Amino acid sequence: MVRGAEVAFESVAREIARTPGYSVTLVGSGAERAGEPYEYRKAGCIRREKFEKWPSMPYLRGHYVYEELTFSPGLWRSYSPGEFDVTVTCGYPYVSWILRRGRSKGGPKHIYVTQNGDWVCTAGNWEFKHFACDGLICTNPQYYERHKERWPSVLIPNGVDPDVFHPGPVDRAAFGLPAGAPVALMVSALIPSKRVVEGIRAAAQVEGLHLMVAGDGELREEVARVGRELMGERFHNSTFPRSRMPDLYRCADVFLHMSQDEPSANAYLEAMSTGLPVVAHDWEVVRWTLGGQGVVVDTNDFAAVANGIREALTRRTEKDVAGRREMICGRFAWKSIAGDYCRFFREVVG
Repeated sequence: MVRGAEVAFESVAREIARTPGYSVTLVGSGAERAGEPYEYRKAGCIRREKFEKWPSMPYLRGHYVYEELTFSPGLWRSYSPGEFDVTVTCGYPYVSWILRRGRSKGGPKHIYVTQNGDWVCTAGNWEFKHFACDGLICTNPQYYERHKERWPSVLIPNGVDPDVFHPGPVDRAAFGLPAGAPVALMVSALIPSKRVVEGIRAAAQVEGLHLMVAGDGELREEVARVGRELMGERFHNSTFPRSRMPDLYRCADVFLHMSQDEPSANAYLEAMSTGLPVVAHDWEVVRWTLGGQGVVVDTNDFAAVANGIREALTRRTEKDVAGRREMICGRFAWKSIAGDYCRFFREVVG
């Protein structure tokens, strides 16, 4: 499954590589995609799912870091500091440390992006005491206010391609969804912080609503069990290749996201770009992201979430859809996001 950070980095790399005067090299673990404008170098890794039951400890805090550690040897072989002016990552500690090697000899400037949160910038113990960067890209205004005095910082959110994620005809049968019933969609990693199980409990209270959960993660068995117990045939759960996601969004009537601490959710933007109303947790970053185009509720209150879904189902008029599309194209298109990256690169490199 391609996750939000991977989507963001690949999308930014693609748009910057199309910008005159820039050459982009992307190092990743997946298969090379034909026709991309950037240079791709593959560094293999062992998928994080293999480490879900491994112990967590300093320098190996969870299965994400185990995966990153296995990615590091390939990155080391693929990366030569003298080739680049800027390096960019959201991985810490190992990827960040590798990209900062050669600093004593005038290596490239290093930029860190808060795709996965800003905890690496705030903690000061164990591996976190070694965190450093030449520039910090903050994916929401809360992070920017926290760190702008310590690091050269800029506020740049995630984005979306409005030409790919747009309203259009639906084929619900292709996804096993009923033609005549209201459908809510959750697109999320199945991990505790995303609160997918809580979303199922709330959605189950909306009579006649079908819920599709698209994602995978360590809670996959609990998600499937709770979904079957509370919603029966109204519950649907699967994973899909990235290429099918625009059609999946078009099959839904409302998008539900229960996370209470989201750095910058691509899924919000993809849903709104497709015209969907979004129901999400009421906090400052979500309000800033949705720009008045969503329904914000206290997601600790399942009844409030259920009422939010009911309200969102009424906000599907052509005017509503046009308002969401206008906001997305004006604030969150990847092409303009990449332009912001380029301007910050020039500032940092000097």
